[in-house]
Amino acid sequence: MDLLRDEDLAAAFDHAARSYDTLVAANPGYHAHLRRSVRRLGLPGFQEGLRVLDLGCGTGASTAALRSVLPGADITAVDASAGMLERATAKPWSAGVTFVHAPAEGLPQAGVTGPFDAVFAAYLFRNLSDPDAVLGRVRTLLAPGGRLGVHEYTLSGRRTDRAVWTLVCRGIVQPVATVLGDGGLYRHLWRSVVEFDTAERFAERIRAAGLHQVRALPLPGWQTGIAHTFVACRADAATETGR
Repeated sequence: MDLLRDEDLAAAFDHAARSYDTLVAANPGYHAHLRRSVRRLGLPGFQEGLRVLDLGCGTGASTAALRSVLPGADITAVDASAGMLERATAKPWSAGVTFVHAPAEGLPQAGVTGPFDAVFAAYLFRNLSDPDAVLGRVRTLLAPGGRLGVHEYTLSGRRTDRAVWTLVCRGIVQPVATVLGDGGLYRHLWRSVVEFDTAERFAERIRAAGLHQVRALPLPGWQTGIAHTFVACRADAATETGR
Protein backbone atom coordinates (compact mmCIF):
# COMPACT_ATOMS: atom_id res chain seq x y z
CA MET A 1 0.00 0.00 0.00
CA ASP A 2 1.38 3.43 -1.01
CA LEU A 3 1.26 6.32 1.40
CA LEU A 4 -1.77 8.56 1.10
CA ARG A 5 -1.02 12.10 0.01
CA ASP A 6 -2.65 15.52 -0.08
CA GLU A 7 -6.33 15.32 -1.10
CA ASP A 8 -6.64 11.58 -0.44
CA LEU A 9 -5.10 11.95 3.00
CA ALA A 10 -7.33 14.92 3.89
CA ALA A 11 -10.38 12.93 2.78
CA ALA A 12 -9.29 9.94 4.88
CA PHE A 13 -8.95 12.19 7.93
CA ASP A 14 -12.38 13.70 7.17
CA HIS A 15 -13.89 10.22 7.33
CA ALA A 16 -11.96 9.22 10.45
CA ALA A 17 -12.83 12.39 12.37
CA ARG A 18 -15.94 10.89 13.94
CA SER A 19 -13.94 8.24 15.84
CA TYR A 20 -10.53 9.88 16.08
CA ASP A 21 -10.91 11.19 19.63
CA THR A 22 -12.07 7.79 20.86
CA LEU A 23 -9.06 6.01 19.37
CA VAL A 24 -6.44 8.47 20.64
CA ALA A 25 -8.01 8.48 24.11
CA ALA A 26 -7.12 4.78 24.31
CA ASN A 27 -3.44 5.65 23.80
CA PRO A 28 -1.85 5.82 27.29
CA GLY A 29 -0.37 9.25 27.88
CA TYR A 30 -1.55 10.77 24.59
CA HIS A 31 -2.84 14.06 26.02
CA ALA A 32 -0.23 14.25 28.80
CA HIS A 33 2.53 13.86 26.20
CA LEU A 34 1.13 16.72 24.15
CA ARG A 35 1.13 18.97 27.21
CA ARG A 36 4.69 17.90 27.99
CA SER A 37 5.79 18.90 24.49
CA VAL A 38 4.10 22.30 24.84
CA ARG A 39 5.85 22.89 28.18
CA ARG A 40 9.16 22.12 26.51
CA LEU A 41 8.74 25.28 24.44
CA GLY A 42 9.53 27.16 27.64
CA LEU A 43 6.99 29.92 27.01
CA PRO A 44 5.40 32.04 29.77
CA GLY A 45 1.80 30.90 30.09
CA PHE A 46 0.21 34.25 30.89
CA GLN A 47 2.25 36.57 28.68
CA GLU A 48 -0.17 39.11 27.20
CA GLY A 49 -0.25 39.13 23.41
CA LEU A 50 1.57 35.80 22.95
CA ARG A 51 0.70 34.48 19.48
CA VAL A 52 0.87 30.74 18.81
CA LEU A 53 0.19 28.80 15.60
CA ASP A 54 -1.12 25.24 16.06
CA LEU A 55 -0.22 23.68 12.72
CA GLY A 56 -2.18 20.53 11.89
CA CYS A 57 -4.54 20.81 14.86
CA GLY A 58 -6.80 17.87 13.91
CA THR A 59 -9.76 17.57 16.28
CA GLY A 60 -8.15 20.00 18.71
CA ALA A 61 -6.10 17.79 21.04
CA SER A 62 -2.97 19.84 20.42
CA THR A 63 -5.02 23.03 20.73
CA ALA A 64 -6.30 21.89 24.12
CA ALA A 65 -2.72 21.16 25.23
CA LEU A 66 -1.64 24.64 24.15
CA ARG A 67 -4.59 26.26 25.92
CA SER A 68 -3.91 24.26 29.09
CA VAL A 69 -0.23 25.20 29.30
CA LEU A 70 -0.51 28.69 27.76
CA PRO A 71 -3.86 30.04 28.98
CA GLY A 72 -2.91 33.62 28.10
CA ALA A 73 -1.99 32.94 24.46
CA ASP A 74 -3.89 33.78 21.30
CA ILE A 75 -3.97 30.49 19.38
CA THR A 76 -4.56 30.11 15.64
CA ALA A 77 -5.27 26.44 14.89
CA VAL A 78 -5.00 25.23 11.29
CA ASP A 79 -5.83 21.94 9.58
CA ALA A 80 -6.34 20.70 6.03
CA SER A 81 -9.18 18.34 7.01
CA ALA A 82 -12.62 19.93 7.13
CA GLY A 83 -13.95 16.93 9.05
CA MET A 84 -11.31 17.24 11.75
CA LEU A 85 -11.93 20.97 12.06
CA GLU A 86 -15.66 20.41 12.37
CA ARG A 87 -14.99 18.22 15.41
CA ALA A 88 -12.52 20.73 16.83
CA THR A 89 -14.76 23.76 16.48
CA ALA A 90 -17.72 21.94 18.08
CA LYS A 91 -15.81 21.74 21.37
CA PRO A 92 -16.03 24.50 24.00
CA TRP A 93 -13.14 26.94 23.82
CA SER A 94 -12.24 30.00 25.81
CA ALA A 95 -11.62 33.30 24.07
CA GLY A 96 -8.48 33.59 22.02
CA VAL A 97 -8.74 30.37 19.97
CA THR A 98 -9.36 30.67 16.20
CA PHE A 99 -9.68 27.80 13.73
CA VAL A 100 -8.71 28.08 10.04
CA HIS A 101 -9.22 25.51 7.27
CA ALA A 102 -5.97 25.51 5.32
CA PRO A 103 -3.18 23.10 4.33
CA ALA A 104 0.21 23.62 5.93
CA GLU A 105 1.72 23.74 2.44
CA GLY A 106 -0.42 26.78 1.57
CA LEU A 107 0.73 29.08 4.36
CA PRO A 108 0.92 31.99 4.87
CA GLN A 109 -2.57 33.00 3.77
CA ALA A 110 -5.44 35.14 5.00
CA GLY A 111 -6.09 34.47 8.67
CA VAL A 112 -2.70 32.82 9.18
CA THR A 113 -0.02 35.47 9.00
CA GLY A 114 2.97 36.00 11.22
CA PRO A 115 4.81 36.85 13.15
CA PHE A 116 4.04 34.13 15.70
CA ASP A 117 5.91 33.77 18.97
CA ALA A 118 5.68 30.00 18.60
CA VAL A 119 4.59 27.35 16.11
CA PHE A 120 3.52 23.95 17.43
CA ALA A 121 2.95 20.95 15.14
CA ALA A 122 1.79 17.55 16.40
CA TYR A 123 1.80 14.44 14.21
CA LEU A 124 2.07 16.57 11.08
CA PHE A 125 5.42 16.50 9.31
CA ARG A 126 5.58 12.80 8.43
CA ASN A 127 2.28 13.23 6.56
CA LEU A 128 3.51 16.08 4.36
CA SER A 129 4.67 15.57 0.80
CA ASP A 130 7.34 18.28 1.24
CA PRO A 131 8.27 18.71 4.91
CA ASP A 132 11.29 20.84 4.05
CA ALA A 133 9.16 23.42 2.27
CA VAL A 134 6.79 23.62 5.25
CA LEU A 135 9.69 24.01 7.69
CA GLY A 136 10.88 26.89 5.53
CA ARG A 137 7.44 28.49 5.71
CA VAL A 138 7.36 27.97 9.47
CA ARG A 139 10.63 29.85 9.80
CA THR A 140 9.19 32.85 7.96
CA LEU A 141 6.06 32.77 10.14
CA LEU A 142 8.09 32.89 13.37
CA ALA A 143 9.08 36.18 14.92
CA PRO A 144 12.83 36.66 15.46
CA GLY A 145 13.58 34.59 18.54
CA GLY A 146 10.31 32.68 18.10
CA ARG A 147 10.15 28.99 18.96
CA LEU A 148 9.16 25.84 17.11
CA GLY A 149 7.83 22.75 18.86
CA VAL A 150 7.23 19.53 16.92
CA HIS A 151 5.59 16.52 18.58
CA GLU A 152 6.06 13.58 16.26
CA TYR A 153 6.44 9.84 15.87
CA THR A 154 10.09 9.59 14.82
CA LEU A 155 11.85 6.32 15.54
CA SER A 156 15.21 6.22 17.28
CA GLY A 157 16.64 3.88 14.67
CA ARG A 158 16.74 0.85 16.98
CA ARG A 159 15.06 -2.30 15.67
CA THR A 160 13.24 -2.84 18.95
CA ASP A 161 11.47 0.52 18.70
CA ARG A 162 10.28 -0.20 15.17
CA ALA A 163 9.10 -3.63 16.34
CA VAL A 164 7.11 -2.14 19.24
CA TRP A 165 5.51 0.43 16.92
CA THR A 166 4.53 -2.26 14.45
CA LEU A 167 3.18 -4.54 17.18
CA VAL A 168 0.98 -1.80 18.62
CA CYS A 169 -0.32 -0.73 15.22
CA ARG A 170 -0.99 -4.18 13.77
CA GLY A 171 -2.11 -5.82 16.99
CA ILE A 172 -4.35 -3.10 18.42
CA VAL A 173 -4.85 0.08 16.39
CA GLN A 174 -5.38 -1.26 12.88
CA PRO A 175 -7.92 -3.98 13.81
CA VAL A 176 -10.04 -1.45 15.71
CA ALA A 177 -9.74 1.13 12.93
CA THR A 178 -10.72 -1.46 10.33
CA VAL A 179 -13.92 -2.23 12.22
CA LEU A 180 -14.66 1.50 12.22
CA GLY A 181 -14.07 1.72 8.47
CA ASP A 182 -10.76 3.58 8.67
CA GLY A 183 -8.28 0.76 8.16
CA GLY A 184 -6.65 2.42 5.15
CA LEU A 185 -5.80 5.57 7.07
CA TYR A 186 -4.27 3.74 10.01
CA ARG A 187 -2.24 1.47 7.73
CA HIS A 188 -0.94 4.70 6.20
CA LEU A 189 -0.14 6.10 9.66
CA TRP A 190 1.85 2.98 10.56
CA ARG A 191 3.82 3.14 7.34
CA SER A 192 4.29 6.93 7.53
CA VAL A 193 6.31 6.41 10.71
CA VAL A 194 8.51 3.52 9.57
CA GLU A 195 9.32 5.32 6.30
CA PHE A 196 9.89 8.77 7.82
CA ASP A 197 13.04 10.24 9.35
CA THR A 198 14.69 8.91 12.45
CA ALA A 199 14.76 11.44 15.28
CA GLU A 200 18.36 12.35 14.43
CA ARG A 201 17.54 12.87 10.74
CA PHE A 202 14.52 15.04 11.49
CA ALA A 203 16.60 17.23 13.82
CA GLU A 204 19.04 17.70 10.93
CA ARG A 205 16.13 18.63 8.67
CA ILE A 206 15.05 21.35 11.10
CA ARG A 207 18.59 22.75 11.22
CA ALA A 208 18.74 22.76 7.42
CA ALA A 209 15.63 24.96 7.40
CA GLY A 210 17.63 27.67 9.16
CA LEU A 211 16.41 27.12 12.72
CA HIS A 212 18.75 27.06 15.69
CA GLN A 213 19.23 25.43 19.10
CA VAL A 214 17.57 22.24 17.84
CA ARG A 215 16.96 19.54 20.43
CA ALA A 216 15.29 16.12 20.14
CA LEU A 217 13.74 15.05 23.45
CA PRO A 218 12.26 11.58 24.04
CA LEU A 219 8.77 11.07 25.39
CA PRO A 220 8.16 8.63 28.28
CA GLY A 221 6.24 5.37 28.57
CA TRP A 222 5.77 2.88 25.75
CA GLN A 223 6.59 5.63 23.24
CA THR A 224 10.20 6.02 24.41
CA GLY A 225 12.31 5.69 21.27
CA ILE A 226 9.16 6.03 19.12
CA ALA A 227 7.92 9.59 19.73
CA HIS A 228 9.94 12.74 20.38
CA THR A 229 9.55 16.43 21.02
CA PHE A 230 11.69 18.66 18.84
CA VAL A 231 12.33 22.23 19.95
CA ALA A 232 14.12 24.93 18.00
CA CYS A 233 14.07 28.69 17.52
CA ARG A 234 14.50 31.31 14.87
CA ALA A 235 17.56 33.47 15.42
CA ASP A 236 16.90 36.87 16.99
CA ALA A 237 16.94 40.00 14.83
CA ALA A 238 20.50 40.98 15.73
CA THR A 239 21.89 37.57 14.78
CA GLU A 240 19.96 37.43 11.51
CA THR A 241 21.24 40.85 10.42
CA GLY A 242 24.80 39.93 11.38
CA ARG A 243 25.20 42.56 14.11
